[in-house]
Amino acid sequence: MKTILVDAINTFVIKDQGIDQEMFGILQSFPNRKIILTNADDEQMKEFGLGEMPFEVFSLKHNPDKIDPKYYEKMLSHFGLNAEDVIYFEHNADAVKSAQSVGIKTHHFDKDKRDLNALKDFLER
Repeated sequence: MKTILVDAINTFVIKDQGIDQEMFGILQSFPNRKIILTNADDEQMKEFGLGEMPFEVFSLKHNPDKIDPKYYEKMLSHFGLNAEDVIYFEHNADAVKSAQSVGIKTHHFDKDKRDLNALKDFLER
């Protein structure tokens, strides 16, 4: 069963609104392990409430950012996972390309459209 990697800010967490509850419900319908990925530093963790998430949170605090493939290599190593063990959805197109470059199956989640049906289809496949 694949681990679901979830982009934090602008995807799962919406500024000044908190957790997207509809997305949370979709994620809860899957028994898979979920890990929230972020670039957030300590100040941003507080600002966006990332210390109080319903799933594990992983950040390298911008060292490097998610647009660098090393971020994903370090994350996979940290959790003892292989790229084939995970699926990921992310709003930043450059971060999507970065994750894909290390072999992670990734879905670009448009933060403006917020197409939760397309997200659910991706997760079900």
